[in-house]
Amino acid sequence: MAAGDNTQRNQASPHPAALTEEQAERMLAGMNDVIRAGEEMRKLRAEMIKVFIGFGWTQDRIARLTDMSQPAVSKQVTKYRDADPAPPMDLSLDQSDAPWLEGRLWGLAEDLSETYGDSARCTRCVGALARGKKPFTPGNVDELRRLVEEDLRTHAAELPGGHRRAYDEISRGLDVPSGRAAAPAGKASVRRVLAHRIQRDRLTGTA
Repeated sequence: MAAGDNTQRNQASPHPAALTEEQAERMLAGMNDVIRAGEEMRKLRAEMIKVFIGFGWTQDRIARLTDMSQPAVSKQVTKYRDADPAPPMDLSLDQSDAPWLEGRLWGLAEDLSETYGDSARCTRCVGALARGKKPFTPGNVDELRRLVEEDLRTHAAELPGGHRRAYDEISRGLDVPSGRAAAPAGKASVRRVLAHRIQRDRLTGTA
């Protein structure tokens, strides 16, 4: 083939190794989700350290639980102790702010997902929330409520009564927002995680 033909062909069509912007966007979408989730988890861990400091836990204990180095924990502890101390967090299950109720719903759904696996209607939604692919928007919370309701109906004969009671409490709280004048202590993400864990433990009888 003549050199002139090669030149014309290269000018007429893109290089075969080139990526379009759409291809790059699709390729990077999953990576960006993981990166964002990682950043969010790092921020959440930092907020949880503040909670642990408020509980009076030692730096050694915090380092072991967070899998961080002692110097890194010491730096965080110094920073938070120099700031204004946060009010103590209430860890009672019966709280009515939206993040706490969303965390309880998440914990309930996760228990159903682990019990019934892929046959649970809420399993995919729970997985997406846990990986950070779904944020806790009102729409996603409503979707999770609907799926949990379906699972509770499907497995009503097998489940202990505590699951239905927990869902009814959560649902009533989300339908009728709290009229509290002051916001409870702690960031929304931290409150969700704490409520999630406490609800899980309550359902399994470990709390």
